[in-house]
Amino acid sequence: MNGAKNSTKYLTLLSRLLLSGDHKGGSVADTGTGENIAEIVSALSREDFGELWNLANSHHAMARTFPALHRVMVAEKNDRADWVEHASVKEQARIDPPLSFLFPIGDALLGVGDLIVIKSLDRWPDLGNDLDLYSNAQGSDVAAVMEDRFKACMDERSWGDRQANKWNFVVPGAPELVEVHESRLGQTGEQVAITNSLVTRSQTAKFGGRIFRVPAPEDRLILTTLQRMYRHFYLRLCDVADNARLVDLKLIDYAYLKSLAESAGLWDALATYLVTVSGYVKVYRGEDLPLPWLATDAARFGNEPGNSKRDFCESRSSRRLPLCIRVEEGASQGRVAKHASPELDARVGCRCGARNEAD
Repeated sequence: MNGAKNSTKYLTLLSRLLLSGDHKGGSVADTGTGENIAEIVSALSREDFGELWNLANSHHAMARTFPALHRVMVAEKNDRADWVEHASVKEQARIDPPLSFLFPIGDALLGVGDLIVIKSLDRWPDLGNDLDLYSNAQGSDVAAVMEDRFKACMDERSWGDRQANKWNFVVPGAPELVEVHESRLGQTGEQVAITNSLVTRSQTAKFGGRIFRVPAPEDRLILTTLQRMYRHFYLRLCDVADNARLVDLKLIDYAYLKSLAESAGLWDALATYLVTVSGYVKVYRGEDLPLPWLATDAARFGNEPGNSKRDFCESRSSRRLPLCIRVEEGASQGRVAKHASPELDARVGCRCGARNEAD
């Protein structure tokens, strides 16, 4: 019981650091939600900080939370501020090497087809556990480039990987697995209608001093919906923060997003996802995200009056925000969405029961 309570406390702290104040220029040290961050930190032991580090890693949020945490601790003359700074430096040292591999790999794969970095850079300056790429090249051409240019070994493909048209490569010296999605998206490779938009509307952006081609905001939301509403059935803080930022900065063309999502049978699920994220943000900001009516009206659940911090935080493990219960209920009743691909039935039949926790 104490472990669960502590996890909830750590999740609350990380959520405040990520979501409170800064979207309107406010102070991260005093969120206006009761106990301020400095007071929470003052009660944490060294062991608590170790648990906090683990939780921040599992939510891919360390690079965005620990520097802010360090500033609060320095201002409060907390004697553990150096430990937090050391953890931040160590995390940055982990993040830099994958980017140095990602750039030449992406450049080389452009020689055989279009190449987009998907999901991995959405949470920047944090980075996940693998490097996800989308290519419309033939798998054999991708494999040839990876093997010839980078001496990569193809990781064993699971049944699910084959269904999803996904290839995993182990690159010598690279600390993360390189995952290439070939011409299809979705848990079973059922999504083909949205891949054209992914390529044609992609944008270039700079990360760590390097230029990468990444999805447009609308395509990012499509990819996140596929991952969270159809694959993992839970959220992470990085998802909440990333998508809240897109909404806050008014980067989303909602009319186009709705049209694109409907073409893939995903609009109800995507709207539900956005409203669920908004409900979590409201716990820490005191107000919902400024979503348009076409999203809130289409949502099947996610922001009912009964939602509270307890609903989101009190689960077996605060390493996940338990979206799964409601999504699974909605899916079982056929209320969340319909897939667009005619190949879905066959692919889902083969994929049934398989599970992959990596993201």
